[in-house]
Amino acid sequence: MNFGKAILAGVVGGIVLNVADFVMHGLIMGDTYTKYPVFTQESASPLSFTLVAVCYAIMASFLFAKTRSVWPEGLMGGLSFGFWGGLVGFFPPFYNSLVFEGFPYYMSWCWGGINLIGYLVLGAVLGLIYKKQ
Repeated sequence: MNFGKAILAGVVGGIVLNVADFVMHGLIMGDTYTKYPVFTQESASPLSFTLVAVCYAIMASFLFAKTRSVWPEGLMGGLSFGFWGGLVGFFPPFYNSLVFEGFPYYMSWCWGGINLIGYLVLGAVLGLIYKKQ
């Protein structure tokens, strides 16, 4: 495994993932969140979101790099990795409607889809940057 390449792929993937999450949560779903009191909170620093996305993507990049021989070459390999990772990330949001009072059930489906899209985007970036050696 090439650690430098994996870290680079993770950093780029994290930044792209952060932008994708901003578009999905901030622009597309933003008005929906304001309708429910469960989503009221103090504003967080955008830098914090970016840092978390980059750290998350670096860990995903290490996993992708360690299993690189399993995935097809290029974009399709990254999308395959992203799809299976997205399935893992699809179902945890369904827990939210069980534990947060006022969390709408349909929002679990929305978040599951957003997670799947995010994993696909991250996988695509990883597949394009981290090539088979």
